[in-house]
Amino acid sequence: MSVDRRKIAVFGAAFMLRLLLTCLFPSLPDLLTGRVEVSTPVNSFKRLQEGLFLYTRNVSPYDGGVFHQAPLLLPLFALLPDAKSWPLPTAIFYFLVDLLNAYALVTISASGQSVKSRLHSAVRKHVRWDGVSVAAWFLFNPLTIATCLARATSVFTTSGILFAVSNAVGGNSINAMLALGFASYLSLYPALLFIPLVLVCYDRRSEGPNPPNVGSFIARHAALLLASVAGLLGLSCLITGNFWEFVSATYGFHLLVPDLTPNVGLWWYFFIEMFDSFREFFLGVFWLHLASYVGGLTTRFRRQPLFIITALLGVFAIFKPYPSISDASLFFALLPLYRHLFPLMRYTFFAGSAILYSSLLGPAFYHLWIYAGSGNANFFYAITLVWSLGLSILLADTVFAALRDEWEQEHPERVGTEVRQV
Repeated sequence: MSVDRRKIAVFGAAFMLRLLLTCLFPSLPDLLTGRVEVSTPVNSFKRLQEGLFLYTRNVSPYDGGVFHQAPLLLPLFALLPDAKSWPLPTAIFYFLVDLLNAYALVTISASGQSVKSRLHSAVRKHVRWDGVSVAAWFLFNPLTIATCLARATSVFTTSGILFAVSNAVGGNSINAMLALGFASYLSLYPALLFIPLVLVCYDRRSEGPNPPNVGSFIARHAALLLASVAGLLGLSCLITGNFWEFVSATYGFHLLVPDLTPNVGLWWYFFIEMFDSFREFFLGVFWLHLASYVGGLTTRFRRQPLFIITALLGVFAIFKPYPSISDASLFFALLPLYRHLFPLMRYTFFAGSAILYSSLLGPAFYHLWIYAGSGNANFFYAITLVWSLGLSILLADTVFAALRDEWEQEHPERVGTEVRQV
């Protein structure tokens, strides 16, 4: 069995970098945990510690109104030493989760589904990065490192999504649905990925001699997804003893957005300024807006279901109620799979500049507002708008490049010609 020394070097360097940052700057994890760009009410490690404190003392973890995460995380972290007294075991656990996520990316890249699927073959399919390069892009992304060091629980949602995709492109549809069920159980919104993910599974299954009926295939996998979520909910009920309490404190919290703590998203400031009489209406509008992308992208990019997943992750990073840099890092992790689209993108400089600009000034504006008292909420919200603008430009540019790639496949004689608006 051959050993991929390059992969070992990349994974080992990523692990050592995280370990060095943790050991050389022991206050850094707690500093990052308190940053609103990294931690939100639904992924904060501090809130998890609060829930764990209550759980280990046989008190409902949701009694304090602080913990809003999945209850199955509690027995998992109860097995680890106290993070305050012994922070290294918990940190190493997160390092290993990051490495597992990178391994899933290697599997996705090796499948080649991003450049050649059952219904689509990219014109520039020879222009691609290998799996190790894609994993390195993810592992050494500062957003990924910051999320890992902050011990945000969103890394487990990332794991569920990436392993769902890696199993889907590998033809293992059962494991894909189980992984998606795990991710949906943790964060709710990954359930919107069901349609493109089941299309990936269907395309892989249809490459065989006996393609299944699409309707029954989707129905069976929908039932499997629901069964996996139901099983996890049943285990959660055994832990908490009160089904409706944890459902309202977790999924109800996601849907109703009662905590308007500032974050890098668009919802918090809007609902701060919203009159209470209009709150329910605009909650429905915002959620409908988020969910509406699924149908449009699935219809237009049916031939590229893996790209639909990538685009939806970009949408989630912008329009979720409680986004963090972890969501952006997941979107960025899948972009290198589409290296062949980079030559077709037109506004990468503007998108990159906006993202870099907001990344550097965001913490400064938050400090001016909260600590220095020389600014107000508009300071921070303005820079989050720039962040969302940068992500939106990048997402729209990627969608344009994918459309152009499909068009060039249908019109090979027009490859490389200039696009003009008529």
